[in-house]
Parts: sequence; structure tokens; C-alpha cells
Amino acid sequence: MSSKQDRNRAGAIISIARLRKVYAPGFEALKGVDLDIKRGEIFALLGPNGAGKTTLINIICGIVNASSGKVTVDGFDHATDYRPVRAMIGLVPQELATDLFETVWATTTFSRGLFGKPPNPAHIEKVLRELSLWDKKDAKIRTLSGGMKRRVLIAKALSHEPKILFLDEPTAGVDVELRKDMWQIVRGLRDSGVTIILTTHYIEEAEEMADRIGVITKGELIVVEEKAELMRKMGKKQLILQLASKLDAVPPALAAHNLQLSADGLSLTFTFDTQAERTGITSLLTDLRTEGITFRDLSTKENSLEDIFVDLVRHAA
Repeated sequence: MSSKQDRNRAGAIISIARLRKVYAPGFEALKGVDLDIKRGEIFALLGPNGAGKTTLINIICGIVNASSGKVTVDGFDHATDYRPVRAMIGLVPQELATDLFETVWATTTFSRGLFGKPPNPAHIEKVLRELSLWDKKDAKIRTLSGGMKRRVLIAKALSHEPKILFLDEPTAGVDVELRKDMWQIVRGLRDSGVTIILTTHYIEEAEEMADRIGVITKGELIVVEEKAELMRKMGKKQLILQLASKLDAVPPALAAHNLQLSADGLSLTFTFDTQAERTGITSLLTDLRTEGITFRDLSTKENSLEDIFVDLVRHAA
């Protein structure tokens, strides 16, 4: 397959094939991962601690060597064409690691030079303004808040105009308000044509931002799916019945419906599959009437991405 064909394959900007990483004394951190990341998407990689998320990112970014497998970035072989590959990638690591005694302007400009890019003050100014850092350009990094330091890491990663941006837990330790600001920044980057790969422990972050989601556990990628399609396929709904009178226990005649009785005995929850041919709601209501159980209100609740994630990891364990 030619480089041009590689670049155009299914719109993938990153293609990963049979990627393995084995650490001494034999711990297999990645077990034959296959993954295509589409050009211009926000791809969220979810997984518990130790699942292999950071190892996967570090291999693509050239920080860690793979034991076997192949990575292609925009048509370039990751192993043999590492210079152009590395120049296309910006990485925002988990750790707030930067020179605390440098100014925001100096550290961002220096990062651009590391990639052999000529000085471009206009680009640095644009990045700092977009990240709401312009008024802090002459401030020493040690004087900034945690959220501002996180923005400086993003500015450094964008200084050399990468096509791909890796965000490894970008909002760790950032308060809710700043987290939402960061989401807006990331969406803006995606809209400008940057491909975003995001790892996060905040499930709502993936649910809010991602176009596609991958779930990794124990070094294996167990699902990759469009977010909306994943939730359509695997999401379940709950029917919550507010009872007219208190129940001490679910009657044996209703056992087949797997109802959950609330601690106060005043509500029943019925979980059903939205994709099933029959939801079971009609038979449930019939059986409730037969048992003489009446309700004064009902509502439905859809499974969140967090519920789906927990189920996937549990079943893969």
C-alpha cells in the first residue's frame, strides 16, 4: 500500500496494527491493539488505571518503543519516518512538567524551536490568546494556578502547529468551571482541523466531547464505536414507578421482572433494553395490576456512558 493510499484509508490519520508492548519481567501492557483514528475527530480513550492508555499514547508519540506492531501517521511509518511523525504530534502529558521559572511566552516559543520551526511570534500570540493566556505571557509559570499551568502545556503542544494533539488526562485536578472552559478550547481546536485523542477518567468529559470512543482494559481494546451508536446499542433505559403505597418487599410473582425496590419502599425500578423486540413493560404493568400494586407517577431514565463503561469493563474482567 502506497503512502498516499495509507493516508486516504477510511480517512484515518493514525493507523495502528497488532501493537504490543511487553515490559520486563514479562508484563504485557498492550496485547495486539488495532485502531484507526479518523482525521479531524475527537477520539476518547477510556479505561481503568493500568489499562494501557498512557502506554499506547507514549508509543505513538515516540516516547516508548513498541515490542511489535506498526503505527502509521498520516502515511508515514512511525518507526522509519519518526522525524515527520513527531513534528505532526503535540502531546499534553498528565504531569504539570515545565520550567516554573520561565515566562509563558519564553517556554512556548522555546517549544516551537525544539521542532526546528522558525520563529513565528504571530502564531505564538494567536495560541496564547485562544487559550486566554495572553495577559499572562510575561508571568513566570510558578505564579500561575493549576488550571493556567494546564493551559500552558496545551500552548506548548500547539506551538509547532501539529496536526494531531494528544491530551492525556487534560483536566486532572482542574475545577468544574475550568474543565468546561477546556472542553470549549478542545472543540475549537477540532473545528480548526486538529485531530484530538483524549484520555480521561471523567466519563462526562468523553460523553460531552467525543465523536468516537474506545474502551481499553488489561491492554486490550474491547470496543471502538461512534459515541451515539455505542449508547444506542448498549444503553438501557429504566422505568421508575412511584408507588401509591409502601412495599416491604417485591412480591414473588414479580420476580421475573428483576425489579429493584427503593430503600424507602416507595418506588420500583425496571430496567429494559431499548433494542429488544419487546421491552417487557406491558407484561410488567399487567402483573402489577394483578398483584394490586398501583403507582402515582412514572418516569424513564437512560443509561449514561458511565454505566456502559462500567458494564464493559466488568464483563471483560
